[in-house]
Amino acid sequence: MSARSKQTKSTEPSQRQLRVGELVRHTLAQMLTRGDIHDDTLAGTVVTIPEVRMTPDLKIATVYVMPLGGDNGDAVVKALAGHKKFIRREVAKAVKLKFAPDIRFRFDESFNEANRIDELLNSPKVRQDIDQH
Repeated sequence: MSARSKQTKSTEPSQRQLRVGELVRHTLAQMLTRGDIHDDTLAGTVVTIPEVRMTPDLKIATVYVMPLGGDNGDAVVKALAGHKKFIRREVAKAVKLKFAPDIRFRFDESFNEANRIDELLNSPKVRQDIDQH
């Protein structure tokens, strides 16, 4: 049995996945900043890209997007998905991989989850428990 087959699969992304994901994120952020993607929905919205997750084979990039203020998330995801071919071509030029990754856009729920946790921690019932200790 080879050493490679003895290794257990890790759920953590590899350094290469992280590096390529960051390159894709940076490329997309530059495209949005420069206004390279011509779409009415995107033109009136500031969009951040907090994270890009790559599959282990680097063939799929899941791009998490968040419009400023969290409004119009579905519209922004739909607008970006409508320009997927153009975005994929530009990412392929910038990142220079053997295969251009398929790009999938998702609304980033992590900000909403963080706000929900903050609200829970600041609720009167939890405050009461914290103040007693």
